[in-house]
Amino acid sequence: MSTLPTRLLRAAAFAVFALLCVAVAGWAFAYLYLDIQPGNVFQARFAQSGLDVPLHFFAAGLALALSPLQLAAAVRRRMPALHRTGGWLYAAGVLVAGLAGLSLATRAHGGIASGSGFALLSVVWIAATATGIGHAVAGNTAAHRRWMCRSVAMTFAAVTLRLGLGLGVGVLDLPFTPVYIATAWGSWTLNLALCELWLRRGEWLSRTRRRPAAGTRSAWSRPGA
Repeated sequence: MSTLPTRLLRAAAFAVFALLCVAVAGWAFAYLYLDIQPGNVFQARFAQSGLDVPLHFFAAGLALALSPLQLAAAVRRRMPALHRTGGWLYAAGVLVAGLAGLSLATRAHGGIASGSGFALLSVVWIAATATGIGHAVAGNTAAHRRWMCRSVAMTFAAVTLRLGLGLGVGVLDLPFTPVYIATAWGSWTLNLALCELWLRRGEWLSRTRRRPAAGTRSAWSRPGA
């Protein structure tokens, strides 16, 4: 059973996670209404791209905003209908954002070096989400949760990308293009690696709790029992 400091630390970490998700989702929604600034290469390229930009920003923002709700254990236990509805909306957001992301990857800043990272993210993101939904429909709750954790880790790449750009360009004053290429890959691969470590730690702790303490035997194993 977890101690009070551990529970407080988990609650604080989840609160930070939820705040970052909502903040970046809000930025994605607001970005659709920003006026194009002269000389802003990103905005100019997006303006010329077509529907894939608003589709990606809105759908990815929706998936990101729903991520804390879907991971909240209290919602799963007490409001399963809300969890299921949110899950289908989340999956739809990932599908639309992922397909639009594939289109945007062909025109990514940095060319194929960054575009290939974003394209692979889109494919793996959709595949992981579809796998998680498939397990939910089949009734395999444990596998569903593991795969949806992986999906959310990739959804959270929208946050990691911006944090990486802020650190590399804003704090360390590194050239933009190399930082952008690095974060195009690192923003989601790092999240996935951390997610796998967290999942494996959970499985190890679960096995440890089920294992009898060393040197103890059940009453049925004692002589004469």
